Amino acid sequence: MVLLGALSAFGPLSMDLYLPALPSLEAEFGAGQGAVQLTLTSVAVGLAVGQLVAGPLSDRFGRKVPVLVGVGAYALASVLCALAPSVWLLVGIRLLQGLAGAAGIVLARAVVRDRTEGTEAARAFALLASIGGAAPVLAPVLGGQLLRVTDWRGVFGVLALIGLVLLVAARWLPETLPAERRVRGGARATVRATRELVGRRAFRTAVLAQGLGFAALFTYISTSSFVLQTGYGLTPVQFSLVFAVNGAGIVAAGQLSRVLVARLGPRTLLVGGLAAQVAGGVGLVVTALADGGLPVLLPVLFVVVAATGLVLPNATALAMADAARAAGTASALVGVGQFAVAGAIAPLAGLGTAGALLPMAVVMAGASALGLVAGLRVPRAARTPPGPVPD
Repeated sequence: MVLLGALSAFGPLSMDLYLPALPSLEAEFGAGQGAVQLTLTSVAVGLAVGQLVAGPLSDRFGRKVPVLVGVGAYALASVLCALAPSVWLLVGIRLLQGLAGAAGIVLARAVVRDRTEGTEAARAFALLASIGGAAPVLAPVLGGQLLRVTDWRGVFGVLALIGLVLLVAARWLPETLPAERRVRGGARATVRATRELVGRRAFRTAVLAQGLGFAALFTYISTSSFVLQTGYGLTPVQFSLVFAVNGAGIVAAGQLSRVLVARLGPRTLLVGGLAAQVAGGVGLVVTALADGGLPVLLPVLFVVVAATGLVLPNATALAMADAARAAGTASALVGVGQFAVAGAIAPLAGLGTAGALLPMAVVMAGASALGLVAGLRVPRAARTPPGPVPD
């Protein structure tokens, strides 16, 4: 589970480690905030598209080989990012980095589904979310400290090193999909499985709710460095500490989900998390309109961010509850919904004045509200029956 959590943390690591360096990257290339934010959007798109490839391939060829190929390619792409001579070339290489890193994310979920189901699966997904939530806790703090001895290029060098370490560790990952359970039929079988999954209302609404909930978080990830550093005057180290506290909230909420899911069920926890996001998002809008200071802003921001620790694992458990036959494809579709929706919505926050709170607040509140509508449409019968999958 620790290794799976590390593999699923590729997304947060790719986006969060160099967040404190975004203003300096903007200054070095002479690019606007929107162009710099595209380096985040492109990796999110890559993470989404890459899962569409890695997931179905793992249903056919097993989980281990796609993980090894993806992690190795991620390390190489990170080196190329460190050598990028322009912001636009960096945007393109970040897309490749996301495509490669997607394998770890999608296959971590598929391995969990191979081995567990029901309440046990929901708890495992919550544990993955907690381990993955440690990345937002540690990455900006580490990034802020790295900037004291290097620049943003050095940060990508660290990402390459992390990729190499995980490549070595992933050699010990057991194969969880035996040959007799693998999907045959190539692209036609993948299309058939995709059509079947998308045709289920419980799957569609759970994926949409997760994507919109994550869009609120991704808006915060891609915009908060400008808002808190440029708009509110925080230093990179202070920003990284605020980011770490909010990341700790994700971990705490994930642990709370593990404790409560057997009693309340994943749907109730999903709706509750989305409702908390909406409440925090409205608080952000009010804070922006009333020109509130950091003592008001930081608590409501914490609520929005921490609530994703309830949203993501429970939406994942609901979406994958009936996907034992094609867990890789289902995991890929869950990932596409998460990163594609977030990658499309988050840049809207960059359309306003650089460093202004209101655009970020409006986008986060709007995404959360739409997510709550989707969460309420998940059928009440959508639940995960208890019990593990026999070996």
